[in-house]
Amino acid sequence: MTASSDPLDQLDDTVAADAFRRLVRHLRHRHDAQNIELMGLAGFCRNCLADWIRDAGYEGDKAAARELIHGMPQDEWKATRQSPATPEQIAAMEKSMTRNKPDLR
Repeated sequence: MTASSDPLDQLDDTVAADAFRRLVRHLRHRHDAQNIELMGLAGFCRNCLADWIRDAGYEGDKAAARELIHGMPQDEWKATRQSPATPEQIAAMEKSMTRNKPDLR
């Protein structure tokens, strides 16, 4: 299925934006779901979302995009919400990343 034939492309932008904001707020609330775990399970994390909004045209720099997604500066997020990654989490992330497509736009 090409992007132009994907029904997702027919989704109203307002609806898509609302769903995106809900996803981000959910991830802000569920800080127990570590980025490394998200990467291991789904091949993306909060930092990926920040990169994606920049790819989509957000004019802020990387730090501003991450602050927007995390709801706080990334350094504060790391200090208060992030645990050190275990070797098992890193291995799961690396395995998961091999399944990602390079560009799903």
